[in-house]
Amino acid sequence: MRKLLLLSLALASPLTFAATECTTADKAQWQDQDKFQAGLKAQGYEINKFKVTDGNCYEIYGFNKDGKKVEIYFDPVSGNAVKSDVES
Repeated sequence: MRKLLLLSLALASPLTFAATECTTADKAQWQDQDKFQAGLKAQGYEINKFKVTDGNCYEIYGFNKDGKKVEIYFDPVSGNAVKSDVES
């Protein structure tokens, strides 16, 4: 029983902690971080935290134009949202 539990945890762990992968493009092709953030602010986003993730995403924490709390992962090349979590 214990071996079965350990095996199931070992198999599930990589899926649980898998990072969102946004791009494999060279960083020279990425949009400038400051300009990217300025574009989001122009769309009404309030950015509390901006970071580059291990999965090569631009990630923001903040609020959208409707004042809802958001966490969004963007492809830094295209600027498209790859994954988002918006407060309901």
